[in-house]
Amino acid sequence: MSNLVLDNPFLEYLDARHVGWKEGYAEFRMPIQPKHLNRRGVLQGGVVATLLDAACGYAGLYAPEDEPARHGFTLSLTVNYLDTGLGESVTAKGFIERQGRSIFFSRGEAWVDDKILIASAQGTFKSAGLKKS
Repeated sequence: MSNLVLDNPFLEYLDARHVGWKEGYAEFRMPIQPKHLNRRGVLQGGVVATLLDAACGYAGLYAPEDEPARHGFTLSLTVNYLDTGLGESVTAKGFIERQGRSIFFSRGEAWVDDKILIASAQGTFKSAGLKKS
């Protein structure tokens, strides 16, 4: 998968890559590095929550390349942690469940090395419209 334009300083700091995006779906991948670990030596829960938040949010904000970028913000996010997240990389996938005019509902999954489901999420997001130039 190719990298898409990220334009998000915090995700860039984490070395996350936006690797998949289409109507109703977004995917982010991040190599697991020492800076992402907690003091137990496992993937920090806040990093997982951040990736899930991004994937769930971007899933409802897709715009084709020839259209202006759409932006939004999180109204609520619930994350359920299922495993510790030891591996080489973590992938967060976001899926739209329902979308209205300005509010949308997404679910997400975080996978380590594309084989261990380490967390799931559900979120409510608000579309803020188009990016102003």
